[in-house]
Amino acid sequence: MGSSQQAGWSKKPISPKTARATLKVVRNTMYTIVLLSFSAVTGATGNNRVSATGGSSSELNCSHKSNITMVTWKISPKVGGPCTMGYRADQNKTDRTNCSDSMNWKFRPDGDPTLEIRHVGIAHEGNYTCELVTTEGNFHKTYYLTVLVPPRLALYCDNHGDPVCEAAAGKPAAQVAWVLDSNSTPREEGHDNGTVTVLSKLTARSTNMTNATCIVSHPAGNQSKTIACHPSKNSTWFLHCFISLAGLLGLLLLLAALHRYTFCDSRTMRNQYKPRHLPSAELSGPISNAAHEQK
Repeated sequence: MGSSQQAGWSKKPISPKTARATLKVVRNTMYTIVLLSFSAVTGATGNNRVSATGGSSSELNCSHKSNITMVTWKISPKVGGPCTMGYRADQNKTDRTNCSDSMNWKFRPDGDPTLEIRHVGIAHEGNYTCELVTTEGNFHKTYYLTVLVPPRLALYCDNHGDPVCEAAAGKPAAQVAWVLDSNSTPREEGHDNGTVTVLSKLTARSTNMTNATCIVSHPAGNQSKTIACHPSKNSTWFLHCFISLAGLLGLLLLLAALHRYTFCDSRTMRNQYKPRHLPSAELSGPISNAAHEQK
């Protein structure tokens, strides 16, 4: 028992200076680990949303690092299957799998692995991930590409003389409005390729308004057109025909009623002044008796 206590007391206590130094080393180590973890997560999960107008070109850059060992672009479009584009520095070789000709390296991938998309279309919309391997470490960068399709603006007059504004096949759906008038109700029609057609008719206009101006607002650009609509010839002709026919029918009904009234009135007058006809027996009776008496 005594030997144990003696052995225990024989240990040297840790000095405050040594404890502070140990705590500082631990704190710095933890700070370094947290910082490296945060940097790794940031480099691996960087996600950016970009947009491009249909028909234009789009560039997606990867991390600008030197001493590139390998770079791979992984594309997952919303329409169609995935594709990959890669480069290996040790073999000085590039390859591509299931990628269209519209996608290619903008420069030499060993110096700048930027991806270029020419003639952007709806089929290019989706996720794009760049995986870069360098002597400094691994880096990832992800994009989500949204394709904007400007609508086709058409402004015309319908059969009733009302102006109609049509923003056809836009993505996303366009906003349609009329200048100095809000009495309209837009109607949307979706298409299989993701575009939307918006149709708006101006049905009630002020009597002193001669022109109607339609404004189409869209992320790919704004458009406007002006038109002057008047009642169409077909509509006026139909209205005149209807009025003429209604007047003719009314006149015929009036003539028929007048004819009926005149016919009935004349018949009544004839019946009133017609002489009374005696039966033949009454006319022949007195004459026969007088002849018999003369005999």
